[in-house]
Amino acid sequence: MKKIDKDGLLLCELQANTFELSVSESETSSEIFIRRFMNSGIAKKFDSTAILETNIQPKDVLDRIKEEYGESKYGTVRYSKAEIYWIGYIYRYFAYTFSWTSVKIYKTVKPKELRGLYYPYHSLDPAQAIERILESKGFPQNEDEELDRQYRIYRKNTE
Repeated sequence: MKKIDKDGLLLCELQANTFELSVSESETSSEIFIRRFMNSGIAKKFDSTAILETNIQPKDVLDRIKEEYGESKYGTVRYSKAEIYWIGYIYRYFAYTFSWTSVKIYKTVKPKELRGLYYPYHSLDPAQAIERILESKGFPQNEDEELDRQYRIYRKNTE
């Protein structure tokens, strides 16, 4: 896990603001928007940090999502602006510090699960929140834990 830096914080802020803007600008449900975003071409640019080389604004990101997936009024569940802002921020913080793709994170932690964690975790440091989420899913927190986990699997299979 790498430390968050200025570039990472800029990415987190841009994604969080985009997610928040989607509540008022998009007619689709929050969960559908998040799924589309996390699987989009623009999310890959966030993952690679190439988005920082542009002057793109949250409205422009929404436009790119609409271009890629088209207009939709599918779904009715809308998250509050505070919830979806936090979800966007956590997803990007996760991607940046763990060097995971948006798709991998989306498959690991769904928006509905994060929404349920908003109230207990939103006041935590993002790194602490992510650590607790991964811990609850049984993911190792560092390389030593991962090596220990793999060794236990190996021993189990060779006995």
